[in-house]
Amino acid sequence: MHVLVLSGGLSAERDVSLRSGRRVAESLRTERPDWEIDEHDVDGALLDRLRDHRPDCIVPLLHGAAGEDGALRDVLESLGIPYVGSSAAASRLAFDKPIAKQLAQSEGVLTPACVAMPQSTFRELGAAAVLDAVVDRLGLPLVVKPTKGGSSLGTAIVHRAADLPAAMVGAFAYGDVVMMEQYVSGVEVTVGVFDRDGDVLALSVVEIVPPGELYDYAARYTAGTTEFFCPARLSDEHAVLAQAQALNMHLLLGLRDWSRTDMIIDAEGRPWFLEVNVAPGMTETSLFPQALAAAEVPVGALIAELVEVAVERS
Repeated sequence: MHVLVLSGGLSAERDVSLRSGRRVAESLRTERPDWEIDEHDVDGALLDRLRDHRPDCIVPLLHGAAGEDGALRDVLESLGIPYVGSSAAASRLAFDKPIAKQLAQSEGVLTPACVAMPQSTFRELGAAAVLDAVVDRLGLPLVVKPTKGGSSLGTAIVHRAADLPAAMVGAFAYGDVVMMEQYVSGVEVTVGVFDRDGDVLALSVVEIVPPGELYDYAARYTAGTTEFFCPARLSDEHAVLAQAQALNMHLLLGLRDWSRTDMIIDAEGRPWFLEVNVAPGMTETSLFPQALAAAEVPVGALIAELVEVAVERS
């Protein structure tokens, strides 16, 4: 088996992607020493590489637009190369946070109310008037973030209306469309999901306790900064509700192989859906590998299994 791990790219999450790619490639080499495991950046040389040395399967580990908006997966599908992960169409649905939230809400899933607007709306209607209307509708505090992307880049929690313009500027640095979302107080958790033998399984709930109010980029990828609990410090009933929500979103969005759903557990134990990731981070501090470790599932073993499923699926 010749497996190519794709990482890097040009998104703001390039460094995280490279770290994920290295870890997965090393884990695969350990798990399957008889396989040929290569790594490659997503650049102008990639398509020539795929034509000259066509792999049996690709593991795309790009984060952000380059790897999660469906475009790269469209290319791989056009080339007829099997790959691990959700289809291009499903990835597009999951990557656009407001659309994923709207689908969730239509199925009765709790999710914070939000408003999403392009930068042009603020120019045409006046930023002050627009922001006043949003605050009147959603109240404060608000979570401001780009509608697409991950790692909390461009994300801020705003408690005062006076701080909202600066938060919008920070979010627009990472995308042309920004969402303002109702803030829900509670425990931040995430649940990984993977497919196995025709079934969809949820891993243990991981509880996230960042050093500050926001689980930002530094808190995510600086070892020792954030405290994690796996399993989360929830009652069995509330943990099961969180796992059920992750399974529900995986199926609702038509995802496959693996995903990771982020949510907030409020004071009543109710899970509020925030977003879902089709290319979970696999670095040393990432959440999906922590849940795998708690379940005693080696990273290499799971990825190798998903590779074989992808090849068979094709």
